[in-house]
Amino acid sequence: MASILSRNLRSRLLYSCINSQWRSSKSPFHSPPLLSDAQSQYKCKLLQAFSMNHRFLCTTATNPGTPNKSTNLNADAAPSSGSAEGNSGNSNDGGQDSGGSQNNSQEGKSVRGGPVSWMSLFLLLCTGAGLVYYYDREKKRHIEGINNASTAVRQGPSVGKAAIGGPFNLIDHNGKSVTEKDFLGKWNLIYFGFTHCPDICPDELQKMALAIDKIKEKSSMEVVPIFISVDPERDTVEQVHEYVKEFHPRLIGLTGAPDEVKKAARAYRVYYMKTEEEGSDYLVDHSIVMYLMDPEMQFVKFFGKNFDAISLADGVIQEIKQHKKVKA
Repeated sequence: MASILSRNLRSRLLYSCINSQWRSSKSPFHSPPLLSDAQSQYKCKLLQAFSMNHRFLCTTATNPGTPNKSTNLNADAAPSSGSAEGNSGNSNDGGQDSGGSQNNSQEGKSVRGGPVSWMSLFLLLCTGAGLVYYYDREKKRHIEGINNASTAVRQGPSVGKAAIGGPFNLIDHNGKSVTEKDFLGKWNLIYFGFTHCPDICPDELQKMALAIDKIKEKSSMEVVPIFISVDPERDTVEQVHEYVKEFHPRLIGLTGAPDEVKKAARAYRVYYMKTEEEGSDYLVDHSIVMYLMDPEMQFVKFFGKNFDAISLADGVIQEIKQHKKVKA
């Protein structure tokens, strides 16, 4: 760096001296010495060479990172009688072109040589955003698929009808002997319980009564509600008669001999057993299930305690429509 600055300083001094002498020779107030044509041309070429060398050194001083090529340029620009006269018209233009091309090459390297350009950064951001969006969408779709699969009810392969239902011989709440044949031709909803039940049986029978009315309102279908007692010792005909009229006017109550009640419960796979027996005051533990029977008194579906009145009514309507569609 110090050598470049020293050469630059010497070149400037030499250039100023030659330039001053040249201008003084052209001044109108002095009589210039008579020079020959060869001397004039030599002096002009020498001035142009020093001018080109001066510009190059100035450019090198301002751009210290560029390779130092002053030696080659000084050797090429050194005045000689043959080369200076042969290339008098192209030396100045060549110096300007070489200086411009060096600047352009340095500018190009600073732009093209960078590790990341604006376009590549933009494409990288777009690609990353697209991958994140795609992953999020696929994750949501996978979660929705799992939720739908877990909540959907799949119809399994049919292997025949359940062995639920069968013949029975009981007495209704009016004292009339009835069998399963008396209920043929109508859809029936059967519940097993007892009249001394403190809470579960009243709740289930009230739910059944509400469902029967909603089925009538929504689909105009007639479904017969049936209550079968599992406590024949206390549930007489009179007791059942007073009990069923508290829930629905069309509710049919059935009771009978203990053996006939046992046969009916066994046919419908109903569990019941006396508990906490203290004389005539006891409870009966039993299954809490409603059975939907078709007009041929064949089992269709059962509904547990988890169904409310609305879901029970909708479930019965759906099963009846599906049954009719299959039969058609």
